[in-house]
Amino acid sequence: MTTNDSSSRDEDGTQVRITPSESMERSLLIALGVLATVVASYIGLIQIPNWQVDRLEPVELESGGVYPPERSQMARRGKEVYEDLGCMYCHSQQVRQNDFGSDLSRGWGMRASVPLDYVREEPPLLGTMRTGPDLRNIGARQPSKQWHYMHLYNPQTTSPGSIMPPFRFLFRTVPKEGMTKIPDGRIELPEDYQVPGHYVVATERAEALVAYLLSLDHQQTLPPNAQRGTDPEEVD
Repeated sequence: MTTNDSSSRDEDGTQVRITPSESMERSLLIALGVLATVVASYIGLIQIPNWQVDRLEPVELESGGVYPPERSQMARRGKEVYEDLGCMYCHSQQVRQNDFGSDLSRGWGMRASVPLDYVREEPPLLGTMRTGPDLRNIGARQPSKQWHYMHLYNPQTTSPGSIMPPFRFLFRTVPKEGMTKIPDGRIELPEDYQVPGHYVVATERAEALVAYLLSLDHQQTLPPNAQRGTDPEEVD
């Protein structure tokens, strides 16, 4: 003869029979506990931080101007190119504090990133891993357009041993024959990387991408409250 009851043993080994209704109640309590944990995590880790950051607004600097500044239209187009090429899969844009890594000692920024840095970012491209260096301050570290053009065309020209793939499709070649002047956007490649009889010229996508990379400059010294808070009432 069989029943739908299940059984277990208590601490002294005595068999305790659990009825189907009791088993269902226990399962329901476990499910509710799991659901409550998920909801609390979602609210605490996603909703509240989003609410705090959404309330932030650009601040005026003592030196003049507003931070973060508006990006140019070219740089905004460049951000779209950055996303399209999947640059965030190999590069991050978040400088960590000394307690969480060696970003500052590597020279990736003069200070750690703060929520205010991302006020004008929709969405912020924080990245998923660091196959390459962090780019949050690449515009300050490498302010030369030519450096970026060369690096995109062939990373070996600027960073020997780099595993970054070349992005030659962002450039075009123009025959030198018959040209009366050097075309705009020509990149100055080392002799070993030049295309014989041709100029290598940046396309509009390359120009936009470089404009975006140069806009990644977050070295500014911020008001003390702006560095720590996410409440606009606490930001000077």
